[in-house]
Amino acid sequence: MTSLGRISVALLVLFHHTQCLPRVDPLVDTKVGLIRGLRADDGNYSKFLGIPYAQVNPDNPFGESTPQPKFEETFEAYDESAVCPQWYWWTGEIDGNPDCLQLNVYVPDTANSNNRLPVMVWIYGGAFERGEFSQKLYGPTYLVKHDVIMVAINYRVGPYGFMCLDTPEIPGNQGLKDQHLGLQWVKDNIEAFGGDANQITLFGLSAGGHSIDLHLLSQREVIYNKVIMQSGSSLAATVLYEPDKLAHIKLAQHLGFETTDTNEAISFLAKSDSNLVVAATLDLGIIFKPCVENSFEGVEPFLNSSWIHAGTPKVRNMPVLTGYNEHELASFHYNKDEEYFKNLNIISDYMKRIFNFEEEELQEMSDSIAHFYFGDEAISSDVKMALIYMDSDFTYIHPIQRSIQKYLEARARNVYYYVFSYLGGRNAILDNGGVEDNNSNVCCAAHADEIPYLFKMVNKPPPTEHDEVVIERMTTMWTNFAKYGDPTPQTSDLLPVKWEPVTKESFTYMDIGSELSLGRRPAHDRMAYWDLFYKLNGNKHKI
Repeated sequence: MTSLGRISVALLVLFHHTQCLPRVDPLVDTKVGLIRGLRADDGNYSKFLGIPYAQVNPDNPFGESTPQPKFEETFEAYDESAVCPQWYWWTGEIDGNPDCLQLNVYVPDTANSNNRLPVMVWIYGGAFERGEFSQKLYGPTYLVKHDVIMVAINYRVGPYGFMCLDTPEIPGNQGLKDQHLGLQWVKDNIEAFGGDANQITLFGLSAGGHSIDLHLLSQREVIYNKVIMQSGSSLAATVLYEPDKLAHIKLAQHLGFETTDTNEAISFLAKSDSNLVVAATLDLGIIFKPCVENSFEGVEPFLNSSWIHAGTPKVRNMPVLTGYNEHELASFHYNKDEEYFKNLNIISDYMKRIFNFEEEELQEMSDSIAHFYFGDEAISSDVKMALIYMDSDFTYIHPIQRSIQKYLEARARNVYYYVFSYLGGRNAILDNGGVEDNNSNVCCAAHADEIPYLFKMVNKPPPTEHDEVVIERMTTMWTNFAKYGDPTPQTSDLLPVKWEPVTKESFTYMDIGSELSLGRRPAHDRMAYWDLFYKLNGNKHKI
């Protein structure tokens, strides 16, 4: 056995039976022991699948996880089937196991002890209710060809990740603490794979992006160097829920165990099938999200104060890339029938949940928003595009802009802002794809539509010729940022426009559409409305 620094200390040579060509599977020596991976068959990289980074206490799977002990034997990193308990909204199935804290590492052939590569750590979205790290959803091929190592982390979601009971055993934010342990594992072990432990970029979508912003606000150590938040902000309306402190009692009762004792309820739920616990969560409509934790002796909190008005000192001198998709909530409203709009009380529901308004003031504020977006029209299919704008602005776009203001005040090194507007063959909301398609479902770039232009996804059609250009542009800008802290360190035929960072004087952004173009202050009129709204009502925020 030979050694190259901390890189592969041995090589296992296997043979393709069909071609009789050697396949070299890497074996690396990490701080937690030997890990054997696989050679990829769709690019010049190796993959290490399903590496455990933390353990969940089987007696309290709703509590904080602990670091994975060292492997006694070589760990065969071949299996990425672990899924945390969740409901798959696209199939209606419930599956998973709390013992799911694993990560995947994808390593280009160019990585070695003399050529350590930047690392990009992916945190998936899913409203803190679902998500997984698998390569079928987040295939690394498009990114690793740019000479970066990619890591994808599984973390607990739903009741197992975000139950918040104000007790030392279940203080809250367990899923975020899982992520932190995963990042610590990367920091400690990535050099064994040829990675640069001092060049770690966190990137994530939606709840993944929200999580990254919460990491910037947390009490935990900074173990990353750059951040990319795609449709992500800790101020997003999808994050802001007050926790149900009796969730465990309600879940136990729903599953047939009557008690008012916290320990008894948790002990019962710990022994219950996780599928039944998730099903009960759905039946009862309980929402689990990040929360403000109480402080307990001997328990390190992740967040122990409200983050709504908090600054972000951790971002000082840190490069930030953030942005949104042009019509974020299109997929929620665009193809709905008339009956859907008749029963929609979206504005007042948002106002009740997020703000402490008296009844008369609630009506006044709701009317103000409705008049701004719909004029004198009632909510119906006739104003669905205005509804999409309203929901997108309130839920994602204005929160992202408010977060950018925080980063500027905290003196982030540079903040790069984007709007993804491309319509192509891989956008989620398109039936048949393509800008020229006349299908009535062709609408706009909706939430998560940028993901198939960063990752190889098994459920997407092969990219069109122009999709290929957008894939190359997106992955080049994202990996440039991971390498240099600048998505366009120099212009080229592929990237003909220099992406200028945001300043307080000029909210410059990159429009990522069929072509690249620079703009200023996206959705300016709508953002100005919400600026005034929060100036008048920000002190009435609930959380």
